[in-house]
Amino acid sequence: MKKDLKTLSFPELEKLLEEMGEKSYHAKQLAIWIWQRGITDFAQATDISKPCRNKLAERYYVSEISLTTTRMAKDNSCKYVFRLSDRLEIESVLIPEQDRLTLCISTQVGCRQGCRFCLTARMGFVRNLLIHEIVDQVLQVKKRLPSDKKNLNIVLMGMGEPLDNYQNTIQAIRLISSPLGLNISPRRITLSTAGLVPQLYQLQKEKLGVNLAVSINAPSDTIRNTLMPINRQYNLESVFQALRDFPLPSRQKISIEYILIGGVNDSPEAARQLRRGLRGIPCKVNLIPYNPDPSLPYNECSELCLEQFQEILRGYDLTVTVRRSKGRDIGAACGQLGYYCFQQYLKKIQYK
Repeated sequence: MKKDLKTLSFPELEKLLEEMGEKSYHAKQLAIWIWQRGITDFAQATDISKPCRNKLAERYYVSEISLTTTRMAKDNSCKYVFRLSDRLEIESVLIPEQDRLTLCISTQVGCRQGCRFCLTARMGFVRNLLIHEIVDQVLQVKKRLPSDKKNLNIVLMGMGEPLDNYQNTIQAIRLISSPLGLNISPRRITLSTAGLVPQLYQLQKEKLGVNLAVSINAPSDTIRNTLMPINRQYNLESVFQALRDFPLPSRQKISIEYILIGGVNDSPEAARQLRRGLRGIPCKVNLIPYNPDPSLPYNECSELCLEQFQEILRGYDLTVTVRRSKGRDIGAACGQLGYYCFQQYLKKIQYK
């Protein structure tokens, strides 16, 4: 059986070429053809000798996740549905923002964190994405963009908890940012987590150079326990301490993601309590109005509560922005990915 070259690391690629009797420098050429130019046919790698390409084609292939659906929102956000080799599907979202494009990618099929306000969590955990399945989301979207629109910001905020798929996520980030991979600057990559404390400390040692965002979503353990079950394992203070300990370059800040849910975590006292918890953390706060869904028992916060919450935090000299999720009309907003797509998959399985 042929083996997928996308599953090999660069040293493994060098080794296999040497074992085939070819020069190891072809590994660099091959990596660029695969990850930057997106080829799946070895015949297209024209700066590699034809005998070498023939040998590769006999023993190896280059996979790609299959784009099955694209949906365009009224705000011009675009949701991509990709099918994996085992027929499961994942979703990514391309978000236009003024002078840039941001691509939100997934790291798992489903999620095991169980956040009560998130539709993806209702899928439960199905499996981790492999390294090339994470990276391929970026590659497949880039291939479909005009040449003047290929400079993407990447956020790992889609389906799944990136730090729960730790090794594959780290290696995927390295490949996305490598000159032999997708060659996207680490400064344009953001990893988002619900706050898995041991992995946050492990992440400090990786020296990836990417931005960090942490979903807090509550000012106290009492509220966070009800919204995010992970808090029973790693409470707010342990998360805050991990962020205080996190080494940052000068002028870089951690993004604190806070979904405002009407009548749950949007009171003036919640804002003051949140500020007390954030003391000593170099951070900026992104307030995200909750995206309601009929299947979940929560409501969007009012504009008044949003403005009050923002003003209270600003009164403590915090940088506070409001991030209004895009793509709500196509199920592509924060906390909406994957669920309805997965329900359709289950129906097909049951029918068969």
